[in-house]
Amino acid sequence: MRRVIILGSTGSIGTQALDVIRRNPDRFQVAGLAAASNHDLLVGQIREFIPPVVAVSDEAAATELRAGLEGTKGLKSVDIVAGPDAAESIARDLEAEVVLNAMVGSVGLAPTLSALQSGKTLALANKESLIVGGELVMDLVKGEPERLVPVDSEHAALAQCLRGESRDDLKRVIITASGGPFRGWTREELAKASVKEALAHPTWKMGPKITIDSATLMNKGLEVIEAHYLFNLDYSEIDVVVHPESIVHGIAEFGDGAMMAQLSKPDMRLPIQLALSFPERLAAGVEPLNLAALGRLTFEELDREAFPAVDLCYRAGRAGSTFPAVLNAANEIGVMAFLEGKLPMTGIPDVVATVLDEHEPVSVVSVVSLERADTWARHRAAELIESR
Repeated sequence: MRRVIILGSTGSIGTQALDVIRRNPDRFQVAGLAAASNHDLLVGQIREFIPPVVAVSDEAAATELRAGLEGTKGLKSVDIVAGPDAAESIARDLEAEVVLNAMVGSVGLAPTLSALQSGKTLALANKESLIVGGELVMDLVKGEPERLVPVDSEHAALAQCLRGESRDDLKRVIITASGGPFRGWTREELAKASVKEALAHPTWKMGPKITIDSATLMNKGLEVIEAHYLFNLDYSEIDVVVHPESIVHGIAEFGDGAMMAQLSKPDMRLPIQLALSFPERLAAGVEPLNLAALGRLTFEELDREAFPAVDLCYRAGRAGSTFPAVLNAANEIGVMAFLEGKLPMTGIPDVVATVLDEHEPVSVVSVVSLERADTWARHRAAELIESR
C-alpha cells in the first residue's frame, strides 16, 4: 500500500489522480491533500478519502472548509493546516511514499524541493518546478533519478521509450503537440482569437492556465526545458512535431535509425497511474487503442512564425541561469492578462520576448535568486501590458 500526498487535489490532474486511487484502493491510500481553491470539491474529497491532513492556503479557507465538514461523522481526525507554506509543510513532514505535485505555477517549486529533501518519491505534474528551479531540483536526485517520476504525458511517454535502452545509442527525442485549438491559424488570425476559443482545446481537458499555454504552444516549449532536465539532454537533441490526433505522446530516435514511440488514448489517468505505481504497471489502465479504427496518424512541422513561444523556450533554456524562471513568470502574467481581456493572445509571447531581452541574469545558487528574478519579471511584464 503506497501512501500518496496530492498537492493541487481539486485541479484537473488532482481529481484524475484521486480517480486512479479510487479504482485501486488496494494499492494506494491518500495521506494528505492540498488545494488552493474549489473548497466545495475539497469537502467532497475529504469525506470520501478521509486524509489525515489537509492543507489550504489561508486561515479563511480553513474556516470555510471546517464549516463545510461540520457535522460529518468520522472526520474529527482530519487535521486542517493553513498558510502559504501549508503545501510545502505536508510535502515535507507527512509520512508517505509518494508526493504528486499537481499545483499550477511557480508556487509548486517549494513543495517539490521539500518532497525531495524529505526522501520521498516525487510524481511531478508541476512543470514549473523544473522550468524555474531545474538545477536545484536535479541536484536533489543525483544518484537517485528514480525518485523523480514525470506525470506529463509526453515525458511519461519518453521515459517508457527509453526504459532499458542505452543512452549512448540515443540520437534525439521528439515531443508531440496536438497543435491546440488554433492549429493552422496565421499570426494575424491569432491576434483576433477570443478567450473562449483559446479554452476550447480539441483533445485534452485541463485547467485554464495550461489550456492557454497549449493554445500558444508555450506549453510545448516548457516541455522541451523539462525534457532537458529529466533526461539530461542537450537542446539540440529535443525536437517538437505537431500530431493532431494526440495518440503518439513521445518518440525516441536512436543512432541506427530506429524509432520507439509510445501510443495510447489521450487520457491523463494513464501517466498518473504509471507515476504512482512506478516502476510497476497496474493491470487495468485506460481503454486500449483500436488501430484499424484510427485509420491513420498524421504529423506536421511546427509553424514557428505563428507560434514563437516554442523558440522562446529553447532560447531561455539554452541561456540557462535565471532566464527560464523569468520566461515562466512573464508568461504567467501574460496568460492572466489574456484571460482578463487585457492582452491579445499574440501579446503573450511578445511580452515574454521583451522581458527576456531586458533580463540581466544571475546564477541559480538558491531559491532566493530565483524569487528575485521571478518578482522582477512579473513586475516588468505587468508594466509592459499596462503600457500597451
